[in-house]
Amino acid sequence: MIDVQNENGLWRVTLNRPDKANALSPDMLRGVAAAARKAHSDPELRSFILTGAGERVFCAGADVGGGEDMYAFTQSPLWSEASGAIAALPCLTIAALNGTLAGGGFALALACDLRIATPKAKFFYPVLKRGFLPQPDDVQRLAALTGTARAKLILMGGQKIDAAEALRIGLVERVLPLAEFDGFLDTLTSDAAAAKPQSIAAINRLFDDLDAAQLQDCYKAAYEDDAAAISRITGRPSTAEAV
Repeated sequence: MIDVQNENGLWRVTLNRPDKANALSPDMLRGVAAAARKAHSDPELRSFILTGAGERVFCAGADVGGGEDMYAFTQSPLWSEASGAIAALPCLTIAALNGTLAGGGFALALACDLRIATPKAKFFYPVLKRGFLPQPDDVQRLAALTGTARAKLILMGGQKIDAAEALRIGLVERVLPLAEFDGFLDTLTSDAAAAKPQSIAAINRLFDDLDAAQLQDCYKAAYEDDAAAISRITGRPSTAEAV
């Protein structure tokens, strides 16, 4: 249900359950988290793309077809574990939204650095009318992208927005026909494919609020290939520590 590809540190993870609109079961969330953690441990990690199978739906949200209690599942730490593993990656992360995004699927897409969508994609998070609470990380990430009022429009106003509005409010960065996704993804990851992984990680860290020592680590990693600095900015053990 989760397909994972890796070529030269360019990772691609696909939610492959089109017969169920790629809805997320507990096992799928575990699979996404495991794939992200495996990517994190890859010293050649350059980019991480998350997408879905099919041409209509990226993810329909949570699935409890295995008999899980929906209220319990919405409170499961699996959601934050999966999204957190993506958010922690020291590389460029991209959600290639091949179709509509609903409910819990937001957790994964919002954890990525960039989102691209198809023109027919719809975006909605219908928690309020169902009596559920969204994951706190989702609320904070959504508000950071769209602003608090627009986040409330989706989460509390129950509004479904289309791809054009998602682009206008900053929820996605590009809207493209699905047939153009792969070509555009190649352009987004081409610089990373040619770069040193530690340079990618260093730029990624520069978006954080760094102190002087952390900033120096970024430059030591990128310019000097300093193993200890690389370890600190990527969260991976250095070669010396691994031995």
